[in-house]
Amino acid sequence: MLPLGALCAPFAYVQNEKSGTVSVIDTATDEVVGEIKAGDKPRGAALTADGKWLFVSDQPNNSLVRVDTESREVVGRIELGESPEGVSSSPDGKWIAAASEISNSVNFIDAASGKKMYAVKTRGKNPEHAVFSPNGRWMFVSAEDADSVDIIDVKRRKQVASVKVGDRPRGIAFQPDSKVAYVACEIASTVYAIDVQGRKVIKQIKTGNFANGVTMAPDGKRVYISNGRDATVSVIDTASHEILATIPVGKRPWNMAITPDGRKLYVANGRSNSVTVVDTIELKAISEVQVGEMPWGVVIQ
Repeated sequence: MLPLGALCAPFAYVQNEKSGTVSVIDTATDEVVGEIKAGDKPRGAALTADGKWLFVSDQPNNSLVRVDTESREVVGRIELGESPEGVSSSPDGKWIAAASEISNSVNFIDAASGKKMYAVKTRGKNPEHAVFSPNGRWMFVSAEDADSVDIIDVKRRKQVASVKVGDRPRGIAFQPDSKVAYVACEIASTVYAIDVQGRKVIKQIKTGNFANGVTMAPDGKRVYISNGRDATVSVIDTASHEILATIPVGKRPWNMAITPDGRKLYVANGRSNSVTVVDTIELKAISEVQVGEMPWGVVIQ
């Protein structure tokens, strides 16, 4: 017999920066089933490997809010550097990382205790997203005002390289084998594919206007890009680097998340106050879920 948790669809957590809340969507029904007060301006978020804790950056308060996903209550707050934004979790479940834009650093938090352990200074100005490679060896950091991606050696706890990309890099996602990373550059309206080992750009893919969020399919065969100005999502084949489809979504799509089975993509629409649910088999939007004001992103348990 399967455990009860295995029979349940995952929850999607949506960070609403203007409302100061996180909306909880049941991905089985695509209905909002809860709301969590999470600081004054929640932006980046990440879940621990067991799904027990949700960490959310509270930008104006320079902190990370820790949420118990069972009770849906804030149980702690971690002081960080100035203006924290993107948050991610390590593949081994040990670390939560949060990029602090004004401090020009990435904070590393022990996932179990919820304590900040150290910070790594980055050279590129205004780090927005800080994302672990699936093998846990590297962290790629989008330096928004330096038009580059900073590379941190996670074990050595320091920056070891930087890769020049297009204007205003934003979202980042890796192939499951950690060999290639995809970075959306907003002003360039282009996605840059980076050879992780060689630390160089191997492909530039023109997308819609204001490419922003990046989400990888679990099998690595497709990567999804939100295009803020066009209100669309581009679907890219990672083998050919060709665009397979362009899917209309809500206004100002931002960051996204995909279900573990890869069948549904959830897109935060910042100017529609909604999340568009995309069927990744049919490559079309199947529903729009109203959430709080100015949703910034989605994470899925």
